[in-house]
Amino acid sequence: MGGNTSCVGIAEDDQLPTLVLDAGTGLRNLSAVLRGAPFIGTLLLGHLHWDHVMGLPFFPAGDNDGARVHVMAPEQGVPPIDELTRLMSPPLFPITPKQLRGDWTFSSYGAESFEAEGFSVVARDIPHKGGRTMGLRITDGRSTIAYMSDHAPHDLGPGDDGLGALHPAAVELATDVDLLIHDAQYTAAELPARASWGHCAADYGVNLASHCGARRLLLFHHDPTRTDDDVWALRDALAPPPGLTVEVATEGTVVQL
Repeated sequence: MGGNTSCVGIAEDDQLPTLVLDAGTGLRNLSAVLRGAPFIGTLLLGHLHWDHVMGLPFFPAGDNDGARVHVMAPEQGVPPIDELTRLMSPPLFPITPKQLRGDWTFSSYGAESFEAEGFSVVARDIPHKGGRTMGLRITDGRSTIAYMSDHAPHDLGPGDDGLGALHPAAVELATDVDLLIHDAQYTAAELPARASWGHCAADYGVNLASHCGARRLLLFHHDPTRTDDDVWALRDALAPPPGLTVEVATEGTVVQL
């Protein structure tokens, strides 16, 4: 499925991505997509775990004199620049975020609606241990996606099937979307032993998509110990209802809406 961690670029029509969800090591690939051009846009971070920010120090299109990069992170009472400097500074890394070339700005967001790079965004808190985590709903007025890469709905109750509650925030974000990108780290059989690890069963994504009328589900955030064949087998074992397309996120996947 690819060896990099979470990073999803969003673009209008055939343009280059200007809104990027999370800055995992997959962010390295965006520089190649931009074909040497500096990045002009927003990095919208769903949360600040390492696998969602480790691409920042290795992003040539952002570390560029012509770049304009706005980093948005969930509000947690500490300025995002201070939080990210804990990750990226000596002796762990040679420079700090303030030393990146280009025009970098940092801000926080909460459970609110806002505009980013011409897209309308709704952000809501979703359960995922170890710091505030946001699920996102993004639209250009024609198509809509929901992004819940790391989600532990069972923390809010078992739901009807023990896989987790169809809680209000998740339902609001996923209702009638064209594409739901959702955590699929575990099988239903694996979940009980790993319920405290902050992720959910792929079956929950199917249940949420079906309940909310989502048209496509992209299984995301695969367990790192799973082989490609294992991931496809997990997908094939699911039982989506008629009308719901379930796909596997692979590195370099392009979805046109």
